[in-house]
Amino acid sequence: MHQLFAASVASPEASAQLAEIGGALLLLGLVAMVANKLKFSVVPLYLLIGLALGDGGLIPLSLSEEFLNTGAQIGAIMLLLLLGLEYSAYDLAKAFQKRKSAGLIDFLANATPGFVIGLIFGWGLPGALALAGITYVSSSGIAAQLIKEMGYRRSEVSKRAIGVLVFEDLALAPYLPLLTSVVLGVSAWSGLITVSLALAITGLVILVSFRGSSGFQKFLDPNEPGGLLLTVFGAALLAAGLADLIGFSGVVAAFLIGLLLTGEVAEAARSRLAPIRDIFAAVFFLFFGITTDPADLPAVLPLAVAITAIGVAGKYLVAWWVTKDMSDKMSTWRVTGFLIPRGEFSMVIAALAAPVVIGVQLQALTLAYVILTALTASVLLRLTLSKLEKK
Repeated sequence: MHQLFAASVASPEASAQLAEIGGALLLLGLVAMVANKLKFSVVPLYLLIGLALGDGGLIPLSLSEEFLNTGAQIGAIMLLLLLGLEYSAYDLAKAFQKRKSAGLIDFLANATPGFVIGLIFGWGLPGALALAGITYVSSSGIAAQLIKEMGYRRSEVSKRAIGVLVFEDLALAPYLPLLTSVVLGVSAWSGLITVSLALAITGLVILVSFRGSSGFQKFLDPNEPGGLLLTVFGAALLAAGLADLIGFSGVVAAFLIGLLLTGEVAEAARSRLAPIRDIFAAVFFLFFGITTDPADLPAVLPLAVAITAIGVAGKYLVAWWVTKDMSDKMSTWRVTGFLIPRGEFSMVIAALAAPVVIGVQLQALTLAYVILTALTASVLLRLTLSKLEKK
């Protein structure tokens, strides 16, 4: 312990990095409090702060890349783990059954335009497949944050939006391994094995949660919060790491771990893990901004604006479909607001496909798209909240 303390004191670079990380987190915290008072999503503000602090930004900081990279990965895992803890396998099956038609409409209205645009720009099959995923998948993490910020947890509006989000999250189970196979140029046979393995894992977890969740949960005591926190958090990290090693999505694996837990155990885990989620989620979105050069944004902004407009229209169509039986017509716009943002998965997809997409900074395009969709969603939801307050 004495040696560790002495080493930390004797390293000015480590001390400077520690101070920079602390200052960045302090800034994020202050921004989060201001955004909360304004009832505005903090996510696009986190992204903009990242742009300002990264290379080429207004105040570039030499933040620890290893810390940010690891923190961002944990943030994505935590966002999806907490989302999984909100559901049970029964809820998932019910949502899938009710929203399967919406899932098809969602895919056609949002994935198809991205695929076609990728082909038109000459990005080839890998680029077109990547852009299809970027434009298709809403951000479950940002949507969960918006639902919490706007006070719509457990409402009928949030249930219908979440039904669509769950469908998209499950679609990622075969999509991400497929995209990885296409980008890496592996054989069709290897790609088929990877996708089949992903589907088998997803099906197995859902089956276990249906039939054996009580047996799994008897080892977890909600009255022992420390042990519960470490067990669930550790299980999510372990599952995500092992999943990534076999070509499965780590964040989807964390979502599936959350699905295994229900009742008192899930409620206790949510309450203990929520503060950790908030910290690492902030680092997760900050990392997006820091790893993008602001100088790359002007060139991709026109295309980002175009696909944002198409994306808003596509998600509105899906929202209209799932709320057409509701008497309150503002519900369509609220569901649209929850579905518009793209986020963590879009950035993961961009990072995967960036090396094979020639002629455009795919990461910069995706970041601009994420910021625009998150801002649009925040403004739209703020307007619907104002109308609700006037009633």
